[in-house]
Parts: sequence; C-alpha cells; structure tokens
Amino acid sequence: MTIFSKIINGEIPSYKIAEDENFYAFLDIFPLVKGHVLVVPKIEVDKIFDLPENYLSAMMLFAKPIAKAIEKSFDCNRCGISVIGLEVPHAHMHLVPINNADDLNFTREKLKLSKEEMEEVRTRIVSAL
Repeated sequence: MTIFSKIINGEIPSYKIAEDENFYAFLDIFPLVKGHVLVVPKIEVDKIFDLPENYLSAMMLFAKPIAKAIEKSFDCNRCGISVIGLEVPHAHMHLVPINNADDLNFTREKLKLSKEEMEEVRTRIVSAL
C-alpha cells in the first residue's frame, strides 16, 4: 500500500481539498509554494499513463475546479500542472499556483509551513470551490 493510499484511507492525516469516488485532492506537505495541491486517483497505479483511459480524462475534470479555486485564492498568473511521480509509486498530479516556469522547479527548496498555515491555505482553497 502506498503512502497516498494510506492518506486516502485516513490512516495518515491530510489537509483534504476535495474527494469523490475516484480521486482525492490534498495539500502537499512539502509545497513549492502556498497552494500546492496533489490530485491522486484512488486506485494504485504507478505511472499516470498506465491509468485506465476513463481515469485520465476524469482526473482532469476533477482537478479543474480545484485549479480554478487555487487561482482565486493566491496571487498567481495561473495554476500550473506537473506530473513527475518519482517519489511515490502512485500516479498523481501537482497543481501549483505559478507566475513563471521556475515556480514548477521541483529541485528548489520546499516550504516548511506550520499546521496553522496549512489549515489557512486549505480553508482558502476550499472556500473558493
């Protein structure tokens, strides 16, 4: 079982943004910037392009209102999308508020936010959904 499955199952706490029968979205606990959200399918598949086709399209539709809420909640040019998938063997996408291409540079140092800051970020996004 991957760490994402444990989060989805409630075995590991998370800052949940949204959920439906197929997907779970939550704040990245090591964000590039405030507002960094992970969107994860509830089925365990390592590589995003190994997901069934119906999941690929549904994942984008699930992410769309979250991306719009991120754009409303943070001072950014747009919500960027990144699919890397090297750290956790469970398909996922990153939704990140960005102002330039370097904002999606995953080699940069990550933020260390307090629980209060994480909850404030979560509340901002959820309120904009």
